[in-house]
Amino acid sequence: MRFRISLAVALPLTMVALLGCEKTPRDKLQGRWLGESIENVPPSQVGKATGWVKGTALEFAGNKVTITIPAEAPRNGTFKVSKVEGDHVTVSFHREEGGNDDANLRFTGDHTLRWVLGNGPEIVLQKAKN
Repeated sequence: MRFRISLAVALPLTMVALLGCEKTPRDKLQGRWLGESIENVPPSQVGKATGWVKGTALEFAGNKVTITIPAEAPRNGTFKVSKVEGDHVTVSFHREEGGNDDANLRFTGDHTLRWVLGNGPEIVLQKAKN
């Protein structure tokens, strides 16, 4: 009888602890994401676009973000997750110099993120190892 009561108490507490460990989309974004490749671009532009993507990075730390794009100064600001639909996340960036930008991101694993640009190209980013 005592074992059943202990099990009846322990099982729900274990389930709550396991469910509580699931990361939020904001938590999953934390860290540095490096451009790996690009998809859905014309074959004649793949080489040039891939070179550009390899210089692209997103770095999330708390509510801060740094966006690095080739041939531009890194942009710093804050971000918030404004919409979540399964693995699809819309992130709103607020630039320090003013203005807001939204980005559509999609998690395709723990270490892969796709930055969906409009209805076409997708930048594939890999999470940097610490």
